[in-house]
Amino acid sequence: MNAPQAHLVGVVFAKGHGAENDFIVLPDPAGHLLLSREDVIRLCDRRTGIGADGLLRAVPCAADPEAAAMADEAEWFMDYRNADGSRGAMCGNGIRVMARCLVDAGLCTPGTFAVATRAGVRQVHVPFGRGPADAVSVQMGRPRLPGSQGIEVSVERRRWPALHVDMGNPHAVVLIDDLAHVGDLREAPAVTPPTEYPAGVTVEFVTVRGPRHLALRVHERGVGETRACGTGACAAVAALRHRRRQTGAAVYTIDVPGGRLHVAVRADGSMELNGPAVIVARGTVDLVHAVR
Repeated sequence: MNAPQAHLVGVVFAKGHGAENDFIVLPDPAGHLLLSREDVIRLCDRRTGIGADGLLRAVPCAADPEAAAMADEAEWFMDYRNADGSRGAMCGNGIRVMARCLVDAGLCTPGTFAVATRAGVRQVHVPFGRGPADAVSVQMGRPRLPGSQGIEVSVERRRWPALHVDMGNPHAVVLIDDLAHVGDLREAPAVTPPTEYPAGVTVEFVTVRGPRHLALRVHERGVGETRACGTGACAAVAALRHRRRQTGAAVYTIDVPGGRLHVAVRADGSMELNGPAVIVARGTVDLVHAVR
């Protein structure tokens, strides 16, 4: 078989956000796009690129070796990259934005359909018609709390205990009295012990505003502070329920700097994330394209 040949072409993209957590979506129906780390960094740069917290390549499972084993369960695979070019396993807002993009592009029909991720297959729901907030939901599965002890997060001179929550990606969740105590979050919070998260961790700072009502700020691994985080909202709910020994079905409201998300906890402990998923721009961008 001949080696792939690469050349520069104009590739269709969409720009969207979920509660101002923004993404570039690259539909890749043929599975021909070659995305380097440098490509992702350039496109996500807010001065020299399109600008985004992350990049999502939407590719059929059958056309991508990484997702081929999930082709019987889902048609599309979310190849998620953080703004620093690193690969991510799961992104709750990103998968909702990608689902909206697939429906708007005529590549999926509205309703419920499966999307494969590096964390497994997730069910998304894009409503028929358009609501005032363009809400899209995703089944996030059950959080895992591995039970690590002694995790601490510090910002400047403040230090707090943290709880490890796995939502397909790792989170260190801190419950605090005042979100202003974390400062501007320009730098990644220090997490100890350093051996706990060798590949880095997303850190949530969470305060309680009322019964089943939380507020959240987040420093995402590979990105920095973002205006919202879908897996982080779920991790925050999981941490609160664990600390307060809450059980049973419930719906939580999560206020984030970019808006509001909702997390529904089912009787079996699984979670559904719901919130806005809005496409704001479409166009073409020059990228290296492989011809096999």
